[in-house]
Amino acid sequence: MRVNDTIGVLALQGDFREHLQALRAIGADAMAVRTAAELGRCQALVLPGGESTTIDKLARAFGVRDLIRERIAAGMPVYGSCAGMILLADRIEGGTSDQETFGGLDIVVRRNAFGRQVDSFEEDIDIAGIEGPPVRAVFIRAPAVLEVGQGVDVIGRTAAGAAGDRIVAVRSGNLLATSFHPEVTGDRRIHELFVKIARKEL
Repeated sequence: MRVNDTIGVLALQGDFREHLQALRAIGADAMAVRTAAELGRCQALVLPGGESTTIDKLARAFGVRDLIRERIAAGMPVYGSCAGMILLADRIEGGTSDQETFGGLDIVVRRNAFGRQVDSFEEDIDIAGIEGPPVRAVFIRAPAVLEVGQGVDVIGRTAAGAAGDRIVAVRSGNLLATSFHPEVTGDRRIHELFVKIARKEL
């Protein structure tokens, strides 16, 4: 990547290591982010899967929550997977009473929309903007998008069937979110898409 094109991965909890590996595998300059100073070195950010309420609390404890919110509002490119999608949502259904998000995406998400850990599943998903075969999507206690606001594009849905026809991938300008975990499959195309968004190539 070009100078000053570092992509940070919020490394407070969850599968941030897998995102770092995925980004580096496609040649991106990626670094773990835990502090405001580290975030200041990044021009884009990945919010990993994990436990959204825990990441929210840790972001406050580490003093980065408000800065992330400010950077998102200022146009920083951000990709959120699973819990990261919840953290980007403006509104949550089924959240805890004290849960807050970074916001930025005009969507309503439902936590654990597909059931518990034992209900985890995989499905091939067609993602708008990604060429080639469908993306193999891994859903683990995944959220789903219930509503999208103006300016939010739906770029991926589950097939009608056991999982139902659910919105599982969205984009709004510099913000990208998926319900699933592309970092665990070896398919780097979601990360490649985000790098192009971060570079303003899309």
